[in-house]
Amino acid sequence: MSSLPFKALLLDISNELTSGQLDHLKFLCGTMVGKRELETINSGFKLFQCLSERGKLSQDKRELLSELLKQIHRKDLSEKLASFQSLPECADNQISETEKDKMDIATEVIVENVGRNWRKLGRKLYLSESKLDSISKRHPTDLEETARELLKEWTKIRGSEARTSDLIEALRACQHNLTADKVEERLASM
Repeated sequence: MSSLPFKALLLDISNELTSGQLDHLKFLCGTMVGKRELETINSGFKLFQCLSERGKLSQDKRELLSELLKQIHRKDLSEKLASFQSLPECADNQISETEKDKMDIATEVIVENVGRNWRKLGRKLYLSESKLDSISKRHPTDLEETARELLKEWTKIRGSEARTSDLIEALRACQHNLTADKVEERLASM
């Protein structure tokens, strides 16, 4: 999703919503989030995660949520969101450039090694089932391309928050320790 301070802010906003306000927010998000998924959402934070997965919410992209909060008459929460200070843009770009090189290396190693278990990795990276199905339909027979597409989607969702350390952690969580070791070895030799 985003940085820890931003997640804490979203959790705080979520905790201040009444159940009626959450229902109103869910109604307003009906065109962005599928009906079946909306039915499973029982907190503002889960709704915010859905919006984040769809590229509608990040610490640098808060306008939509701010407007939604105003529409449910929570201008106080909208102002709280608007006043959040994200990291300076130049620092983000520096991190992203270095991390981009690392991500390219990690992607190559993962694509070569993850095989049929790409979906399990996708779940550990918190991609939705609908996103995984979409990736599968685009590359039904080529496992390497499927894995590459998975990592591309995850990087797009995470934006400047995408880190190779998260990939290594997800690999270890789904018992791909050898692949995680290979990624770490290649990164150490760069």
